[in-house]
Amino acid sequence: MKVVILAVITGFIVGFIFAVFRLPIPAPPALAGIMGIVGIYLGFKAYEWLLPIMQGWWK
Repeated sequence: MKVVILAVITGFIVGFIFAVFRLPIPAPPALAGIMGIVGIYLGFKAYEWLLPIMQGWWK
């Protein structure tokens, strides 16, 4: 939980700094972009979960 809180605080600070300098936000501006990132993460986690099962098939 500590890592999540630090990530949110860091993201807030970076977003604030980008706003101060009137730079474009360094993140997907729409829900579809955010969901794409979530999908990438879930795909990575699914691979980690399925890898031991798939290795058992090949033995």
